[in-house]
Amino acid sequence: MRRLAIMLVAMLLVATVSAQPQPRSAQPKPQTIQYGEKGGEPLMLDHYKAEGVEGLRPCVMFVFGGAFHHGSRAHKDYLPHFEALNRAGYDVVSIDYRLGLKDATSEGGMVAMIKLLMQAINFAAEDLLTATRFVLDHAAEWGIDTSKIVATGSSAGAIACLQAENYICNGDELAQQLDGFNYAGVVSYAGAVFSTSGRPKWAAEPCPMLLFHGTSDSNVPYRKASALGVGLYGSELIYKQMKRRKAPCTFYSAAWRSHVMAEEPMHLNMHEVLEFLESCTRGERHLKRVDIVDLKREKQPTRFRVKDYLSSNYGV
Repeated sequence: MRRLAIMLVAMLLVATVSAQPQPRSAQPKPQTIQYGEKGGEPLMLDHYKAEGVEGLRPCVMFVFGGAFHHGSRAHKDYLPHFEALNRAGYDVVSIDYRLGLKDATSEGGMVAMIKLLMQAINFAAEDLLTATRFVLDHAAEWGIDTSKIVATGSSAGAIACLQAENYICNGDELAQQLDGFNYAGVVSYAGAVFSTSGRPKWAAEPCPMLLFHGTSDSNVPYRKASALGVGLYGSELIYKQMKRRKAPCTFYSAAWRSHVMAEEPMHLNMHEVLEFLESCTRGERHLKRVDIVDLKREKQPTRFRVKDYLSSNYGV
């Protein structure tokens, strides 16, 4: 009887252990490499390799957010996103870039802040292009398919990605280091393009874009925030530009959503992200807009002044 009781207890313990939630797989461990140096500052990248993939692998380059004055390429909130991309067979390269507003103050007022912002955006875009050149140079060694490199970014990082793509399309001097290369696609989580001459120009057709943005974003403009043609031009305006020229672009517009769209889609919209990555790395072309409306959500302001954006980000 005692032996039977012991066996029953053992069976119960096994059943209980089996019913427990299985632990998450370990977070991916990257290889950290210096890809450049600007102004005496070393610039690093983390390469997360997708294991168990035969042949050359596609690669997602990631640029973190933080209003160009803070942030980290290895922030814990991004790691589940990197892990999901690795599981789907994509290498991830998350990069440093110069934080052009790291030591900025509001003492000079709005005009001075806009000049500093323009410089910071140029720094970030240039560093992304330099990191891309580094990946291209090491692609054979790493097993990366250079025709399937996608640039992605959150907030300030999304601005850097769209700005870099704009430089490529317009043959800007900063993009010449890529020798004619263009990304297979760009994924922008609440991004925009900075211009000093009105709406952004696109001399050549951009690569396929996937844009996420909330209509009530007071950090990065959903439409535009400009004065005398100088400012940021957001996802809705970019989508309309792509639609007019019939260029491939998918736009998820979230009604009354704030700047949470800079990170939320990385977790809640992975199906859509992976679907886009698959299509653009296959060379497919899509043009569509998806309006996300939550009827339970209260309406929020959707129009902001340039000063509102600077205040939200920098307290100017």
